[in-house]
Amino acid sequence: MIEFRLDQRSGVAPYLQLAQQVRHSIRLGYLRPGDQLPRVKDVVGSLAINPNTVLKAYRELEREGLVEGRPGVGTFVLRGLDGPSPRAHVALQRALERWLRTAFEAGLDAEAIRGMFETTLQDTREVAS
Repeated sequence: MIEFRLDQRSGVAPYLQLAQQVRHSIRLGYLRPGDQLPRVKDVVGSLAINPNTVLKAYRELEREGLVEGRPGVGTFVLRGLDGPSPRAHVALQRALERWLRTAFEAGLDAEAIRGMFETTLQDTREVAS
């Protein structure tokens, strides 16, 4: 089962953060077709957010065809996402974790790491296009 987290400092709307976390969990294989998402009241209780925020996230995922709400039962994953295999994602995540540890040990803080990541991502995306 997915455990949601919210970053109040991210500048990203909470419902978008929730939807993004579901997409990532599906992409990485943590959530598979048929799996049930946490009930709205459970998410509300664990994150202390408005139920409409959770409902908005789930509706967005429904519009994308990723999940299906079943009245009185819950919200369920309908399909996976295309992309590299979960095994490839795990290997890349481990490499990223090693890099992050190195960056922290070098004295970078989270803000500097985010800036470096965003700049490098943008530069690499432009070269690849």
